Amino acid sequence: MNRATWYYDVDALRAQFPALKAGSAHFDGPGGTQIPQPVIDAMAEAMSNPVSNRGAHTAGERNADAIVVQARRALADLLGATPEGIVFGRSATQVTYDISRALSRSWGPGDEVVVTRLDHEANVRPWVLAAERSGATVRWADFDPDTGELTSEHLAAELSDRTRLVAVTAASNLIGTRPDVAALSRLVHQVGALFYVDAAHYSAHASVDLDAFGADLLSCSCYKFLGPHLGVLAARPDLLHGLQPDKLVSATDDVPERFELGILPYEVLAGARATVDFLAGLGPLRDGDRRARLASAFDAIEEHEDSLRARAERGLAELPGVTVHSRAARRTPTLLLSFTAHHPRDVHRHLAGQGIDVGSGTFYAVEASRRLGLGEVGGVRVGLAPYTTAEDIDRLLEGLADYLGGSR
Repeated sequence: MNRATWYYDVDALRAQFPALKAGSAHFDGPGGTQIPQPVIDAMAEAMSNPVSNRGAHTAGERNADAIVVQARRALADLLGATPEGIVFGRSATQVTYDISRALSRSWGPGDEVVVTRLDHEANVRPWVLAAERSGATVRWADFDPDTGELTSEHLAAELSDRTRLVAVTAASNLIGTRPDVAALSRLVHQVGALFYVDAAHYSAHASVDLDAFGADLLSCSCYKFLGPHLGVLAARPDLLHGLQPDKLVSATDDVPERFELGILPYEVLAGARATVDFLAGLGPLRDGDRRARLASAFDAIEEHEDSLRARAERGLAELPGVTVHSRAARRTPTLLLSFTAHHPRDVHRHLAGQGIDVGSGTFYAVEASRRLGLGEVGGVRVGLAPYTTAEDIDRLLEGLADYLGGSR
């Protein structure tokens, strides 16, 4: 990015989000971002025009087919994948459960599956249950609770020639840690195992690349990055061709459609395509293919969010009784806070009363919360998004100072 000539206009960006007119300072993005008007319009347009089962004869058939084709191409561009490897589902949790059942049919006693204590439960429980059903053994890769880092050494300690699959997050939804997934993938492939990456949190903040990650399979959720609720699985097409999921007898055996149960939600897919196009327009690169424009946009988003994260961290360091658990060298703009004298739920409630939207709890990363010493209580999570402003950060810091008895 040419920083001398590029200006990230957050005010112009915010003007495209109807929900922001309500006036809240949104730090709840890790649990789901707000949606821009072009995405809303695309969904309304899909529902306003004829639509039917996919085909080539009626207007409704052609509209449905075009929506699906365009959505696959868009998500392939976003994830550095190919359209034939894009599978749609209700959520990242659902697509992970579905693919875990298909993959585990070839597992048996003596096989091993590796999950991590850093991950969201959606990238843990499906694999644990699949292993239990098949008789395989589950091994747990740890992370350092002091630094928040999950390293190659942590993973290597759990690998063997019996490892069949390793599931790792690209970014922790709880503390933001971004492991070096490319380095981890090399270890996984050295023992002949498959590598499954949960990119649900990462995809909201940085450019995803299936091949650069070294991932065989990767999942994400569109509502994490300004889109509607839709789960996406990106995979190597050759891998999908070798799997036989549960499906109806009359359903197509084509890939990737054989993994999608029933008729797809066309209006949601139209919104997902519009989301990718919206993201591609947020960076300085206006020409070139969509994949290149998306990379440019995420460079701009990262620079914007990281500068605000630094502003928040400086302010939090001045407040009494606050511990910030997000400490990894490479991390998303996601901060987990705990308090010496206050329950996270009480802090959450106080900030909500001031129009400052955070969250409290473990956020389905219960193993990570336990490893951090926070148990089932967790902490307060502060998550930044492309539409976050410096004024939002100041409102957060002032709201915390008011509650904790500090000063700004």
